[in-house]
Amino acid sequence: MSKLSDQDYLLTDQYRNASNLNARIQLHVRFSTNKYGWMPWVFDQLDLPPHCRVLELGCGPGELWLKNMQRIPEGWDITLSDFSAGMLEEARRNLSGSPRPFRFEVIDAQSIPLEDEQFDAMTANHMLYHVPDRPKAFAEIRRVLKRGGRFYATTNGRSHLQEIEDLVRRFNPAAVEWRRDFIESFTLENGAEELSRWFTSVRLRRYEDGLVVTEAEPLMAYVLSGLFGSALTDDQTAAFRRFVENELAEHGAIRITKDSGLFEAIRSDSA
Repeated sequence: MSKLSDQDYLLTDQYRNASNLNARIQLHVRFSTNKYGWMPWVFDQLDLPPHCRVLELGCGPGELWLKNMQRIPEGWDITLSDFSAGMLEEARRNLSGSPRPFRFEVIDAQSIPLEDEQFDAMTANHMLYHVPDRPKAFAEIRRVLKRGGRFYATTNGRSHLQEIEDLVRRFNPAAVEWRRDFIESFTLENGAEELSRWFTSVRLRRYEDGLVVTEAEPLMAYVLSGLFGSALTDDQTAAFRRFVENELAEHGAIRITKDSGLFEAIRSDSA
């Protein structure tokens, strides 16, 4: 099984807590060319009434709501869920100062322990490519959505962060290839086809952005948070840091493609 969807690896290593994810988030926060911000943009896409029930699958540390706290309508009843108890606890801590009564639940998207037609909307932000059985997850999502409810799913395109993998493989041609597994998962290129089997009116919106990285350490932290970094010895890590520093000294910056977006899908009014 690919590490991308290996549930044991994801729970006990990659997403035991939010440290690896936070390292990756910081690279985007510091060096993205679109300064509006990914989370505000995602929130902009939520076309929902003033009073509704919302369930987020794979909430991570709760960034979507933390970054948009002042924009959440008072009538939204929001449940945050993640399959990692460690992630969910971090979301609870991050949102502990909020006046809003968020609910928190440990939930596997493949088996949602809730009754039918409970939610007006559901979100899944950059997590469906981690789900081993997506058809099972889509069936569950459709089941707990109300008729006419909206499902919002974000993911990346095949060219997303291509230059980071190129950099790693120039340093070590035998390095782990994570892009091959991702291309075969849930992407901007194939997501509409997958979703259209379960939902109607599937629409894709892309977020225009890129990275211009001018410092070695944040890029190092990003790479070390993933599969390649976990396989490096201390000496190899030091050598890779020198390699990145030399790239920056030669070119001044490392420019990296970003290709992310959001699908909006609607559950039909028919059964």
